[in-house]
Order: sequence, then structure tokens, then C-alpha cells
Amino acid sequence: MLKSFFGKKEKEPEEVRGIIPEEEFGLLEWTQDELPCIAMLNSALKEFEPKKIFSWHLSLIIDFEDLIEKGMPSQQERDIVDPFCDKLDEEIKAGGNALFLVRETWNGTRRYVWRVYNPDIAHEHLQFILEHKYYPRQFDYHMEQDMEWKQAKWYFDQIKT
Repeated sequence: MLKSFFGKKEKEPEEVRGIIPEEEFGLLEWTQDELPCIAMLNSALKEFEPKKIFSWHLSLIIDFEDLIEKGMPSQQERDIVDPFCDKLDEEIKAGGNALFLVRETWNGTRRYVWRVYNPDIAHEHLQFILEHKYYPRQFDYHMEQDMEWKQAKWYFDQIKT
């Protein structure tokens, strides 16, 4: 207010636009600690620009209960967890607030990663789910700013061109 009174204009927030690419999935497989890891990567994000729009890295890990060999979930376990995860993915991405990056299954866990525009929206939604116990299995999440997408780089480096 005082700036405009003394003839100085307030700086307008920078408007950045980008076209959200159609999701394209690639399968990644590797072994870690002698256990298989299977991941579905949204490879369409490798060339996405401007990445700074989605500068927050949200990682969510769900613990499976019913496992078969090598730490993989049973079909019955997937039948319980997958519908919750599919719905959660839709909710996190609602309104264009996030982009799905990868889903990993390894050592009795399922990890989802999104790139997020507004971290408050995603955080408040996940807190609501936790507070009201709207989940079939225990989960935890972590979100941090990653302007350069350094945490996504390893996944993109696995894509064969």
C-alpha cells in the first residue's frame, strides 16, 4: 500500500504456463538389497518444461501386510491397496496441482511420487486422510522443495532413448 502511495508499483507475480503432458508409462525393474523392485514411471515428464511450476517432490510410502515371496504383495493385498492408491492419485492431481511421477513396489512397500505445484493443498489433503483414518494400510509421506528435479533425475536416467 505504501509503495503505491509513494509512486512505486508492486511487482506482479511472474506468470508461468506449461502444458501438462499426457501420462506415458514405462516399466523399470532392478534389484536392491537382493529384492526385486518394480516401478511404473511417467516418462512423459522427462522433457516437461517448465519444471519449476511443480517444484515440490511428494513421496508417499504404504506398508503392505500380506506378502508373498521376495517382499512382493499378494493379489489379495493389491486388491485392498490399489483402489485406495488409484483414488489418492486422482485426488493429489485434482485441479492440476500435481503430476504423477512414479510408483515403486519393493520390500513390502509401495511408494508413490508426485511433483506438486501447491504443497499446502497436498499436505492438507493427506493430513485429512490420516486424521480421519481413510486408508486401508499405514502410510507416511514426505514433501520437500526440489526446484531442479534432482530427486527425479535417477528415474529419467533409466529411460532408454
